[in-house]
Amino acid sequence: MSPNLTATNEDEAQHVAADQSGNRRFSLKQRVSLWLISWAGYLAIRLIGPTLRISFAFEPGAEDEPRTHPAIYCFWHRCVFPAAYLYRDKGIRVLTSRSYDGEYIARIIERLGFRAVRGSSSRGALQSLRELKRELERGEFVAFTIDGPRGPRYVAKPGPIHLARITGAPIFSFYVAVERAWILKTWDAFIVPKPFSRVHCFVGAPIGVSADADPHEALGRMQAELEEARTRAEEVFSER
Repeated sequence: MSPNLTATNEDEAQHVAADQSGNRRFSLKQRVSLWLISWAGYLAIRLIGPTLRISFAFEPGAEDEPRTHPAIYCFWHRCVFPAAYLYRDKGIRVLTSRSYDGEYIARIIERLGFRAVRGSSSRGALQSLRELKRELERGEFVAFTIDGPRGPRYVAKPGPIHLARITGAPIFSFYVAVERAWILKTWDAFIVPKPFSRVHCFVGAPIGVSADADPHEALGRMQAELEEARTRAEEVFSER
């Protein structure tokens, strides 16, 4: 994708318009299950979250994040649950899929003080990046579950690199490890912390991406930072 987000495409615009029809694209059964899942997920986070024993570690330049305005945050999809609790009520804009799975995640995180920006890593990607670009230009935080919505697990997508090139916003990679958790049998091995578990969040140093940077090289660097954050967070508990 070109870093120039001003171009448009008629077919894509039609697809985005269709996708923005809201709940009408879901069946009655899906709408009921979305209501149940989103409320169950929200209540689980609100009930389990306050019991967690949380610690943080930061590389130089990332202390006390999120505080840099604007900034782009990236993390692996599997730690959405603990990340949603740790970073609640900060008004972070999060790219979420227009899929069924993305819909209930969007509903959950919006109740936790995030703003869901509906989009995709493929269809509708251009429209999504335009909206995220506007948010960054307003000085907001944006975040990506960077291997979502369907994987492959631990493979980063290039959206943040394009945004960083055109806005100058730094990229922060982080990971939230959990000492005791239920691991769901999903593509991402989704983590649900057990009550009173220890949780450790590691935040990597900011990555700057200049307008003339090689996007493939920058993506490789971001991939490495994400893996480093995961390793550094998980080793806190593996050593025990």
